[in-house]
This record gives sequence, structure tokens and C-alpha cells, in this order.
Amino acid sequence: MKPKLLAFMTYVRFDDEHDNGRLTQFRERLSAEVRVQSGQEFPIFQDRNDINWGENWRERIDDSIDAVTFLIPIITPSFFASSACRTEVEQFLKREKKLKRKDLVLPLYYVDCPVVNQEAKRAKDEIAKAIASHQYADWRLLRFEPFTSPQVGKTLARLAVQIRDALERTAQAAARPPRPAAAKHRRGKRRRATAARRGESAGTPTAQAAESAAESAVAVRGPTERKEPPTHVVDQMYRGDYSTISEAIQAAKPGDRILVRPGLCTEGIILDKPWRSSATEA
Repeated sequence: MKPKLLAFMTYVRFDDEHDNGRLTQFRERLSAEVRVQSGQEFPIFQDRNDINWGENWRERIDDSIDAVTFLIPIITPSFFASSACRTEVEQFLKREKKLKRKDLVLPLYYVDCPVVNQEAKRAKDEIAKAIASHQYADWRLLRFEPFTSPQVGKTLARLAVQIRDALERTAQAAARPPRPAAAKHRRGKRRRATAARRGESAGTPTAQAAESAAESAVAVRGPTERKEPPTHVVDQMYRGDYSTISEAIQAAKPGDRILVRPGLCTEGIILDKPWRSSATEA
């Protein structure tokens, strides 16, 4: 079952009356365009004196589960002077934050506002900053165009697509299965086992870091292998590396071994390096 769409249009009534009801016409046409784009009815409540506005506003603004209720603020200089309009935007912005969304407030920029355009003024008005940060429909050049204008129709369609896409994101999030707990359980079990071996409490940063370092070290080094020191073979019959012990001593480095095969040694030997004696090869 598809979630029910719903929207509230917040505006200053004088702006609609001055333009001979054009904002009312906008509401009607946007409602119809969303139905065309989504296949669902899209009621837009307009008049605060309408009892349905108050009932639905209280119901939807407090319902954090229903994430497909939209607010359409009509941005004019009078809008920023209206405490009612500002309060409604503030409440909806809090609702967006609670739902981790940023597509439920759809501003219509209707009359040019310095508080939105000028950075210095915008920085002092939280509502103006929020409006500017949202993707809005720019109606300033369309305000005096007939609704039969192709440009007006295209702009309405783009706004309706925004609403449709927001609805699809909501449906996708609802259909996404929760993350399985099995993998998390296995990771926790390994951490506890490692911590137990190290005498640490499972789940502590030290235990987790130790486990991670140990796993990384195994992955990089592989099995530990013992390396034998280099061996220099001395053989007077030239079957080794050197024919004299002195040559082998000169070439050897600390920790190297010198293997002397049986024979008669007549040379004088000077041991000027650390050394340790062991049995020679028979």
C-alpha cells in the first residue's frame, strides 16, 4: 500500500489576493500535476482558517513515521514578516531533521527578497538560510505568465517530480531490510576471545585495537619463519667460499658463521671482531 501524500501551502493571504488568486491556481495545478506524475492524489491545504488544515497539521507534524508530508512555503517579503509562516517553517525544518530528510520543504520563490539574495542579510535570518539551502522552484519570472505558458507547465512538472522522487525515496527506505546481526555477533565474539587472551575487557578500545593489529600483522607477515645467519665456508682445496680463514673473517659481518673444513692452517689469524667458538665440521 502506497503512503498517502499530503502537503500544506504556507503563504501570506494578501499576496494571493493582490495577484487575483494566482497562488490558489498554482496550488490547484500543482496538486493535479503531482497526481499525473505519481498516480496518487495529492491534496494541498492552503487556508489556515480551514478546519482540515489545523487537524491535519497537528496530526502530521507530530507523526515522525509518516515521512511524505510536504510544506510548500510561498517566498515573498511579506512571508518573512509573518510570524505564522515562520513558525510553520521552523516546525517543519525540525521535522526534517528528526527524519534525517532534506526534501520535505519545497519553497516557491515568488517575489524577490533581499534577505534571501544578500548573504549579509541571509546570515542573520535562520529561515532565509534554510530556504536558500533547499532546492526551490523559482517563480519570480513566471509570476505574470499565464498558466498555459509552456515554461510555467515545465516548472510545475519539475516541482511535481521532486515530490514524486521524495515519495520514492521514502518507499525505498521502508522496503530496505534491516542489517543482519550475525556478522556483528561474530565480530564481537572474536573481540572477546582476543581480549580474554590479552587479559583485557572485551569491547574496550585497547582490545579492539589489539585485535585489529594482530589480524593485520598475520595478514602481512604470514607464518613466522626462522632465518639462519649467513655461513662462510673455508676450504683449502677451494671447495668453499674462501681458501683462508683471514679472508672469511674479513668478509663476515656480526652474527655470521664461519665454517672451517679440515686442513693444515699455517697463517696468522687476527680476530678483530666479536666471535664465539663452536665445533668445526669433521
